[in-house]
Amino acid sequence: MHTWHWHNWEGLPYLTCNLLEPWSHGFFTQRFWPRLPHELTQALQPEALAYRLKQVHGNTVLTPQEVDDHVNTSDDDLALADGLISQQPLQAVWVASADCTPVLIGDVKTGQVAALHAGWRGTAAKIVPEAITRMQSHGSNLADLRVAMGPAIAGEVYQVSVEVATEIGSTIIPHYEPEKIVAALHNLPNSPLIKDPEPGKVCLDVRRVNALQLEQLGISLEQIAIAPYCTFQTPEHFFSYRREREKKVQWSGIVSTGK
Repeated sequence: MHTWHWHNWEGLPYLTCNLLEPWSHGFFTQRFWPRLPHELTQALQPEALAYRLKQVHGNTVLTPQEVDDHVNTSDDDLALADGLISQQPLQAVWVASADCTPVLIGDVKTGQVAALHAGWRGTAAKIVPEAITRMQSHGSNLADLRVAMGPAIAGEVYQVSVEVATEIGSTIIPHYEPEKIVAALHNLPNSPLIKDPEPGKVCLDVRRVNALQLEQLGISLEQIAIAPYCTFQTPEHFFSYRREREKKVQWSGIVSTGK
């Protein structure tokens, strides 16, 4: 089993995962709000350069170079995307979340890292497989990847429409007619769906769908860790958009190493 540990920085708590031990990283709590990644990077690796995005619930994954190019050639302060992949040592890549899944990935051979924002839309658009394909194009092998999914809304409290469940389910059960996908999801061992008494609704475990997408790529369960915390049910540590309807976030980041 993968273990998760609480740490303190300036008296405030953040979470790490033993699977990502080779890298400075953290899933920060709402107590750090409204600090931004350039400041939070001080807690992880003060020499690192911090990168973040304007997240749009898509599946675009950028490198720091692409972020810099965008900012230098447009009026935007931030590039529009939902994932970042490092290119060299001492790059801190960050994502914000408030119920969506923050995904941090490290490659034990190259030292390269990724940070991804995977809500249901990004998961339906397969942002995690997209990022991994991009890491492979930079020299990663699947066996060398370590993937940690941070605190996010848990399946038992995340009610969605059957249409949403069908859209996200088609990423792991691609050859069924739409009306059969939900039934096929329910039949999976350790299903990502939980029955809901309300007609036309189901409860959906987005992190489990991401884990199934990773397994289908050929990544083993030993390479994947899922935080035992639900943002909705842990108000003392995490913002939840569903709970508060406020545009507040917590940040998750990881710093690349050199090999």
